[in-house]
Amino acid sequence: MTALPAHPSRLSPDGPAASAEIAPADRAALALIAVERTRMPIVVSDASQPDSPIILANEAFLRLTGYSADEVIGRNCRFLQGRDTDPAAVEQIRAGLKTGRDITVSLQNYRKDGSAFWNELQISPIRNDGGEVVYYLASQMDVTDRRQAQLLEKSEHRLLKEVDHRAKNALALVQGIVRLSRSDDSVAYAKAVQGRVDSIAHAHGLLAAGGWRDVDLESIIRGEMEPFGRQHVVPSGRPVAIAPVQVQPLALVMHEMLSNAGKHGALSVPGGRVVIRWTPLLDEDGVSIDWIETGGPAVAPHPVPGFGWRMLTSIVRSQMRGTVTFDLQPGGLRATLIVRRRQGAGEGV
Repeated sequence: MTALPAHPSRLSPDGPAASAEIAPADRAALALIAVERTRMPIVVSDASQPDSPIILANEAFLRLTGYSADEVIGRNCRFLQGRDTDPAAVEQIRAGLKTGRDITVSLQNYRKDGSAFWNELQISPIRNDGGEVVYYLASQMDVTDRRQAQLLEKSEHRLLKEVDHRAKNALALVQGIVRLSRSDDSVAYAKAVQGRVDSIAHAHGLLAAGGWRDVDLESIIRGEMEPFGRQHVVPSGRPVAIAPVQVQPLALVMHEMLSNAGKHGALSVPGGRVVIRWTPLLDEDGVSIDWIETGGPAVAPHPVPGFGWRMLTSIVRSQMRGTVTFDLQPGGLRATLIVRRRQGAGEGV
């Protein structure tokens, strides 16, 4: 450890808060021994010199940072900063030094070997008789484990909230499905409900696998088209992220449209085909999904919207805050679904 320079007149004569009668020279020596032997990493820098270089560093500081004494003495403490050190934390230190007040801040620092650690830094000014800051005493504490535990706790809390929200949303969808599904045939009714619930369950699995984050639109569509054959359903578009709150409703919409095509549209006859093409909106705040059926049976001139269409429209509007338009062309159904990201989603069908 490098000792402080002998400048008695530069330091305020304030003594320790509690001590026995002891000669000043012995007290100073004891203070240096305490600084050296404490397990708390400590440095002292000279505020009177340009850039406040380190003039003392204890063994604990050298162990923490991996630097030798020769590599530390004469340098400003900023050499511990690196690529992920928060500029706001650095500014907080700078402002504290400028005003001569005590500073406590946590920031990411780096050891000599490049490894990062979270440093709880405390800096206190040491003043002379005239109140001028002549030294800075800085202590460091490696709080990486505590920081990681806090981040993990916050992450787990957010995840639990997200799972809870998604579960409630799924239950709302299921309740709506059961309430709105109609059939005079109990077997057909059970089959319709089962297919819709399976769709929600599959979407729930996508969310869980992705950590309850955004899900790629194509993976949602491909999951729903499996029962209808890859050769008859053609998805097309560049990657688009669907917000978690919209994943299950959108999967259910795709299920309804594919089921309708399988019963009444292009997928009900050999050679029929469905093209699902999507493009991001110009403001990048959502996506436009085009549904194009070809090769199906002849379309009635003025069809009456059935229950499936009404339920689908309800889901898009109430669950996704989106819009859907249908256009029955002679060659088959065409539809456009608009989904926006920034608008919240409802809870009921």
